[in-house]
Order: sequence, then structure tokens, then C-alpha cells
Amino acid sequence: MSDKPKIYFLGSGVIAVPILKAVAAAPELELLGVGTQLDRPAGRKRKPTPTPIGAVAPEFGLEAERIASVNDPAFLERLRAMKPDIVLVVSFGQILREPFLTLPKHGCVNIHASLLPRYRGASPITQCILNRDAETGICFMAMERGLDTGPIFHTVHIPLDHREYADLLEFKMGQIAAEATPGILCAIAAGHLTAVPQDSALATVCTKIKKTDGKIDWKARALDIEAMVRAYSPWPGAYCTLLTMKGEIPVTLTKVLMRRDFHGDPGEVLQADKYGLVIGCGQGAIEVLELAPSGRHAMPAVAFLNGLRGERPQILP
Repeated sequence: MSDKPKIYFLGSGVIAVPILKAVAAAPELELLGVGTQLDRPAGRKRKPTPTPIGAVAPEFGLEAERIASVNDPAFLERLRAMKPDIVLVVSFGQILREPFLTLPKHGCVNIHASLLPRYRGASPITQCILNRDAETGICFMAMERGLDTGPIFHTVHIPLDHREYADLLEFKMGQIAAEATPGILCAIAAGHLTAVPQDSALATVCTKIKKTDGKIDWKARALDIEAMVRAYSPWPGAYCTLLTMKGEIPVTLTKVLMRRDFHGDPGEVLQADKYGLVIGCGQGAIEVLELAPSGRHAMPAVAFLNGLRGERPQILP
């Protein structure tokens, strides 16, 4: 009989992909199975699309079980029969209730993408970029009934330089977490790591992102709008609507630069020519380097302006 820690993996998001790869490849671990969320409709044709974990698991010789509810008694019975030592949860997207949390021998371990207790909740990567934090991190947390309130086994600090885009930062954090995961799981199973309680007095909570969060308020500071562009990449995007002779054109700003040498009213187009597109903000201005008109790929802002043949667009409120 194997004395390796037996791991069941629950994950859905992009950050979970390199972590699953590390667990599957670790000779010191036994991976019992993989669970993920149901396939969801996506794209214009609303075609059922697997989660990133559902899509990548076959590459590792695994089949990710699509789980409608991890708290369903039938699933719990199947999991109990596997006798997992640890259930590892990474960006999964369902609430685990008490019968599930107490099922594994050494409990459920969550890998959370923030320096807990800061940014408990659904959007920690987005929030650290929006707030222009100097650092973020990865926490290996013992799960309990509260929202990301469990004690911490291990923390990895990651410095930020205010150039990060959310999707790229998420993947980077997954790679960093993946390097540490096998050793952390072995240490937990061996009883070599003691989880330290969080200081709830320092806790902050971040909620799930909504489509409307990406709408740009040009009365905001250029500093904050620039952070929005990076924080909401790729979804929901930082977006606004341009009024042109062709009509209203929704656009998502995909790359911008703060400009302190321009001044004007919020939402005023200060420059729109072959040299660039600059828009006034509540404080400072934003130069749009790249944008994506609705339904089209991102393009240089000057290429978009060329298509308007010298017209200067307006920003709709």
C-alpha cells in the first residue's frame, strides 16, 4: 500500500492549471482524481465550453469530472470511498459545506491568490491591481466554513511593479504556487506544518466582478483608469462608447498610458490624430495606445482613428 499523500484536486480557473500539472507530475503524491465545474456556454454561438482545468486535464492523462454540486451526497460518497488525505481546492467556484470539509483525513487545503486576510473572496487578483498594491501573494489555507477565514499553513510573497495585467498575473501566480505545492502538501500530511490563525481585524473582502464594473468613469483619476485597464483584462474589460459619424462604437481599452502633460475636462478628447488618442480624466489624462472595438480584435488606437478619416470621436457618458 502506498504511503504517499492521496490528493483529490478541485479546480476550475487558469491559476489552477500549472498547480494541477505539478501535483500530477509529483512522484511523492498520489493524485486520486480531478473535479471541476460544469461546462458553460461561451462565445457567440453559446457552445458548451470546459473550464481551463476541464480542458487541460486530458493532457495529463486525466479526466476531470464535471461536478454540479460537491455537496451532493452521491458525490460525497464517491469521494469518501477514495479515502483522500487532502482535497486541494484552487479557484474552484463552489462553496464547500461541513460534510465535505471534514471528509479528508487532513482536511481541505485552499490555495488563495492574496495575502490573507487581505482580499478574502472572489476577485483578489483584480483588487490588488486596482489598488496598485506593492505586493500580492499566495496563501495555503486550511479551509473552514467561513469565506477564506481558515488558518494559514504557508505564504509566498510576490512583488508588483504596477505593470501587471490580471490574466498574466493569474498565470504567473499559478506557476509560483505550483513550485511550492507538492512540498507543502507532503508537509501538511506529515504533520510538519502548523496552520496559523488569521487576524480577522485586518480582513478585507472582495466580491465577484460584474460586467458593469468595467465601465470607465472619466471623472476618475488617470491613475485609477490605467489600473482598471490592467485589472479587468480580459473580462469585463475597461470600456466606454465612442460617438462617431458612423454611430456609437463600444470599445474596450486594452493598453493605455498616463499623460501628465495634457489637461482637459473628464471625457474630453484632447488629441485624435496620427500621433495618438488622448482623453481627459478627473485628474490627468490617458493616452489610448490600443483598443478593441466591439466584436473585433485589439488594434493600435491610431489605426482605429485612421478608419475614421480625420474625424475626432466623442466620448459618450
